[in-house]
Amino acid sequence: MAAIAIYSPKGGVGKTTLAVNLAWAAATLSNRRTLLWDLDPQAASTLLIGPTTGSSDQAQAIFTRDLPPARLVRRTRIDRLDLIAADTSLRSLDRLFHELDKKKRLAKLAGDLGKAYDRILIDCPPGLSETSEQVMRAADLIVVPVNPSPLSTRAFDEAAAHLGRRGYKTPLMPVHSMVDRRRKLHAATLEAHPDWPVIPMASIVETMAVRRLPVGQFAARSASARAFATLWQAIERRLAARR
Repeated sequence: MAAIAIYSPKGGVGKTTLAVNLAWAAATLSNRRTLLWDLDPQAASTLLIGPTTGSSDQAQAIFTRDLPPARLVRRTRIDRLDLIAADTSLRSLDRLFHELDKKKRLAKLAGDLGKAYDRILIDCPPGLSETSEQVMRAADLIVVPVNPSPLSTRAFDEAAAHLGRRGYKTPLMPVHSMVDRRRKLHAATLEAHPDWPVIPMASIVETMAVRRLPVGQFAARSASARAFATLWQAIERRLAARR
């Protein structure tokens, strides 16, 4: 099992879009038994592929041992892809982690869930917090979407420096997201980091919220679907190289 965190120090950079489409690629393109774990209280990943029933407000109970993680696993409409949904109880997760004072609580739970899955993708809340640091300890790879702008790049640099100071050794994989190559600023930013994968800005990605499906499920031949697939292949290579 490998755990892949989709994390960003700031919101609005396409984090959830990456998480959902990469989870789909793991399950569909790589035939992996895949779990998408939504830890963002905004629950966008849950909205995109989760069941239509209302929230149970139990997501936080996993961490207090009040509820076994497997009890919250739900099947999605996609073969080999399951979900642990987010809900409003996660709004106080940072405080809970602080009170528990168990630095590897999430890592332990991910390890237990890994007996049933080949890949666990974690959609993290944005920002540097107790939750994000739990994720850093649990993940084998951290994928970081970065908009092609000075502010977003600066936020990534600061997050990378913070993690380095904290002694985390989990590799970061920055990804240029929401890219419009016609914009001079975007083109210049891509030129500065030519080795970073690129996910283009596309209107078809916006329709995910209407269809409640990953792009590859309803537009497999689109440029966006190909970009997500290429990124997933790069992630698999990174994971294989670590073994």
